[in-house]
Amino acid sequence: MAAVDLSRQLFSKPEIQVGASVNTSYFVPRLCVNQVRSQSPQLRINGYFGGRVSSNFENRRNDGSINGKLYKRLDSCLVIPPTNGKKPRALIKFLGGAFIGAVPEVSYGYLLRLLANEGFLIISVPYNVTFDHECVTREIYERFHACLSSILSNGLPENGILAAEIGDLPFYSIGHSNGALLQVLTGSYFNEKIPKASAIISYNNRPASEAVPYFEQLGPLVNQMMPVIEASPIYSMAQSIPDWKTLIDAVEGFIPAYDPEATVSLTKFVDQLPSVFGQVAQGVSEFKPTPAENLECFKKLYSIQNSLLVKFDFDTIDETDLLEETLKPRVESYGGKLEKVVLQGTHITPCIQDPSWQVGPMYTPADAIAQGIKTLSLNDIKVLSRTISNWFFSLES
Repeated sequence: MAAVDLSRQLFSKPEIQVGASVNTSYFVPRLCVNQVRSQSPQLRINGYFGGRVSSNFENRRNDGSINGKLYKRLDSCLVIPPTNGKKPRALIKFLGGAFIGAVPEVSYGYLLRLLANEGFLIISVPYNVTFDHECVTREIYERFHACLSSILSNGLPENGILAAEIGDLPFYSIGHSNGALLQVLTGSYFNEKIPKASAIISYNNRPASEAVPYFEQLGPLVNQMMPVIEASPIYSMAQSIPDWKTLIDAVEGFIPAYDPEATVSLTKFVDQLPSVFGQVAQGVSEFKPTPAENLECFKKLYSIQNSLLVKFDFDTIDETDLLEETLKPRVESYGGKLEKVVLQGTHITPCIQDPSWQVGPMYTPADAIAQGIKTLSLNDIKVLSRTISNWFFSLES
């Protein structure tokens, strides 16, 4: 991460309507245990290391990617520039879902590429899953704006994008599942440096007991099992990046085409496990704030001017309708726009990838079936990307 200014100017005070009766005890900004307090670019934030730009930008390809990568690591964020040398037409902050949001380059790679093809400059903020949604929301806000500040100062010379070409771009956000919740929380905790519009995909914020069946019994069980878990080599490896590096180095010797970037992604994904086990063992039994507190917060404080709610027609854990019911009066009170679309797909449609299916010397029925399934699944995510893109573009006119 570039030099980070963590002064209080990054935190904006919640704007509460005059006369509104609100319990603001859980809205007040507070310092997180692992919150950044230094301007050191090497500091670890919520499981992520700051540092210099990744070195995978040595050879630029015709599609705008470098060394085959669509993204570059800029400290603790991923920056995805528009493809094919296009100039950016808007800036997007992207957040993925729980667990998989730690490795968006893997879990959302195809969707991010589709959006980059539309001319969006995307900053994706990976994050580790946690029960403290307020804390991680505030950390993500800081990390995103620190990354953006670096880009606004230096531009993206590897992609031929000047800093002056970024400063006046429209600012949008996209969140999926738990990332959707965090985007809505951002629009409620802050009223400065927030997006002009937000696309909220497959919103979900169920209580822990519903999100994880038998969660109440899980805490005591994990507490009893922690000595066994901590003694396991997997847990030890998850706590130690050098151990992972030793393993990967060994694998690399047997796989000539091994991608070193996979080490970073694998480490970030597994690095979440010790923290989750630890929180459960310590008796954590619910998300903080609770889902009910979040809804109350949205009713009083949500302030994104334009919001698109996206749900899929086969998603049993989606709570978009509840979110729409909650946000509608608030958005109408300040003259904003709230729209909802229902698309074909499931909760994991945004995570669909483009699989490589190699047809053999003879085209067989298996090839036809595989390619047909691929076409249908890819069509859903293409429609998703196009729907969001067109909606953002409509706001520019």
